[in-house]
Amino acid sequence: MRPKFFTASVLPVVVGTTLGAKAVGSLAWVEALLAILATVLVHAAANVLNDVGDDITGADGANTGRIYPYTGGSRFIQAGILSRDEMRRLGVWLLLAAVPPGLALFWIAGPMVLWMGLAGIALGTLYSAPSVYLSGRGVGELAVAIAFGPLPVMGAAWLQDGVFDLGRFLVAVPVGMWVAAILMINEVPDVTSDGAAGKRTLVVRFGVPGARAVYLAMHALALAGGLGAIFLGVLPWWYALPAVALCAMGFKAGFGIADVDEKREQLQKSIEATLAVQALGSIAVIASVAFGG
Repeated sequence: MRPKFFTASVLPVVVGTTLGAKAVGSLAWVEALLAILATVLVHAAANVLNDVGDDITGADGANTGRIYPYTGGSRFIQAGILSRDEMRRLGVWLLLAAVPPGLALFWIAGPMVLWMGLAGIALGTLYSAPSVYLSGRGVGELAVAIAFGPLPVMGAAWLQDGVFDLGRFLVAVPVGMWVAAILMINEVPDVTSDGAAGKRTLVVRFGVPGARAVYLAMHALALAGGLGAIFLGVLPWWYALPAVALCAMGFKAGFGIADVDEKREQLQKSIEATLAVQALGSIAVIASVAFGG
């Protein structure tokens, strides 16, 4: 399930919850907690089902260049901890576990919750489902940007005050880009095994130099989204300071992207820096919304 990555799903929900609660001046705790629970369960299910998909294609089994514990999947199947079928059943049970909090939100907030929940489940399952296989068609990174950006941020905000608007979308842009950047850089050590398995990620398609350019563009978009939110008054002017600093951190990490066989330690540091940008960036957005006046 890779719980160490659950901050990638929890923090976007907290960002959205803070946006909505600040707008109405109060926090709907029940809706917030149910949203976090449902989101984490779907995230865990997606991770498990992705391990199943990567085992089917052979991407994880042939992966000898992984950087533990960040890339190459959980290795539960390859290590014999769980069989492929057991992992598949675990993924399904995790999805089913997300149904009760989802139904509770549906009862509290209405049918819009159903559509948002179905969108999240679709992105999580189709990412690795063999029939669609978003991750292997070069659109997995976009799917992740949506699933961890606009969907949870705007959805959680809507649960608090019932509003969708452009300003919140702009706030969601950096949140989604930071998570997509994690996926992007984590695909670099797996490029050889992914390519051999026919998993055509952006790193496989563009090579390491191209992946570096896309990664840098993600951080540039994150900065642009934050500045746009400042312009619209959704974030305070002083958020520009951490926004620029986070972009600089991202760029420094991006310039450390290299072939894993040549500069393994450097790449690992860049992966860890990318994780830090996502966590620190999300916290900076939350603080900016909460204390921005």
